[in-house]
Amino acid sequence: MKRISLAVAAVLMASTATAALAASQPQIDAAKISEHVKVLSSDEFEGRGPATPGEEKAIAYIAKQFEAAGLQPGGPNGSWFQDVTLLRTQKTGPVTASVKAGAWSHDYVYGKEIVVGTQQPVDHITLKDAPLVFVGYGVHAPERGWDDYAGLDMHGKVAVVLVNDPDFEADLGGLFGGKAMTYYGRWTYKFEEAARQGAAGVIIVHETKPASYGWATVEGSWSAPQFDIVRADPMKERAPVQGWVQRDQAVELFKQAGLDFEALRTAAHTKGFKAVPMNASFSTDFAVQADKTVTHNVIARLVGKKRPGETIIYGAHWDHLGRGVADANGDDIYNGALDNASGTAGLLELGRVFAAGPRPDRSIVFIAYTAEEKGLLGSEFYAANPVYPLETTVAGFNMDGLPTNGPTKDVEVVGFGQSDLQDDLQRVAAKQHRVIVAESSPEAGHYYRSDHFPFAKRGVPMLYAGAGEDLVNGGKEAGKKASEEYNTKRYHQPDDEFNPNWDWSGAVQDLDMLRQIGMGLANTDRWSQWKAGSEFKPVRDKSEAARKK
Repeated sequence: MKRISLAVAAVLMASTATAALAASQPQIDAAKISEHVKVLSSDEFEGRGPATPGEEKAIAYIAKQFEAAGLQPGGPNGSWFQDVTLLRTQKTGPVTASVKAGAWSHDYVYGKEIVVGTQQPVDHITLKDAPLVFVGYGVHAPERGWDDYAGLDMHGKVAVVLVNDPDFEADLGGLFGGKAMTYYGRWTYKFEEAARQGAAGVIIVHETKPASYGWATVEGSWSAPQFDIVRADPMKERAPVQGWVQRDQAVELFKQAGLDFEALRTAAHTKGFKAVPMNASFSTDFAVQADKTVTHNVIARLVGKKRPGETIIYGAHWDHLGRGVADANGDDIYNGALDNASGTAGLLELGRVFAAGPRPDRSIVFIAYTAEEKGLLGSEFYAANPVYPLETTVAGFNMDGLPTNGPTKDVEVVGFGQSDLQDDLQRVAAKQHRVIVAESSPEAGHYYRSDHFPFAKRGVPMLYAGAGEDLVNGGKEAGKKASEEYNTKRYHQPDDEFNPNWDWSGAVQDLDMLRQIGMGLANTDRWSQWKAGSEFKPVRDKSEAARKK
């Protein structure tokens, strides 16, 4: 028998030990992901609307799965749940909405032509002949030299605004991110700014391309109750009326008011654009049921063995739209299988795998957020009321929709280039023989549309990344076709239902990628960092002392 050196023997022993450890690591299980999605998106859960019987079933299921995995309750006072108090407003009875321009008038068909609502704690909303003002993109950004509200007094008036940013279709030298949407392009911003300007109402003109979704998505979302966090002064922080109007209806309104919609739309791309009084008015009337309701984040924790006070977060929202407007088949349950029963299933599976493996040095926290579909309210509430300090939260990972069409050759990063978590991602993706790419549709504003954002704006480095469109089986063409089909026919519609033929191998690939990055961070003393130039770096830098103790 040939003798080997002690050094070689040591290497072989180390390699054997490493291989044995890898073999002992629990594996992500596609069958378990599928079963969780099947259960959470079943009709029994009624679309998982916050503060509905569907919520009770969803959060009970999630907590039970966390407990079965061997995790500890991670909420306040040793609970699985964090109470999230929200203002819920729901229209009751008929909704009237109409416009006038000179002798012409039009009564809108509610839902098909316009949607309106309120987030004020009132029992009735009435606007009568409120003057309409076209304010372009509704942006007030003095740091960029842009103010669509310059010189306006919006009290008693209704702002008509365009969706997305001023440079979505114009070359402004990247002033608003070019094709990549900034927060100024988000519909939530439009509502917030109109309220700050004192407007009686704000109506966004819906256009599919700049919105990145069709009218059916708007109609479906607005058929359900509206939610908001409880605000100190909601009468000032929210305009009395908020809504959307179909593009064709807007074009006709402008025409009857003697205005050219396309010409003004083009003018709104220009720095120095001046708002235009429309010589038209808007009226609406509807009853409101407003009350406070408590919904819940579900939180589990794996306590670190060496530095338990340092936290890594994995999160996904459990909620969807509940019950709403029925589709052509009479289906009124918005099951939300992909969005986001799949992400929640991934969260549960990561919790199981982490709990079954070697205990990490740092703590891992798993959060199933509520009310993401209502405006990221569950994650916003947690980030504003953290159970574990944000200053010593190392990093976080967000999962919103897992791939169902098999593995991909690429990994898409939402918010490309923001933090060094992207460097970790690149290393792990390379081991999977994948490349990382910037998101394919930055104009859709996905960076501001998911639960990582409330943490990011408070300085916590967050990664939102997953399978791209370059499918191993079918390539980019098949991947793009699948994305378009989902966005057109299923996103925020009753047809987002479980499909037993889905291929979860890509989800397994993505979840293992996120597990490796998180475990790597959990077993080091390194703190993730925002890269130079990130708008979130200064916020994080202010709390640096807390991480040097």
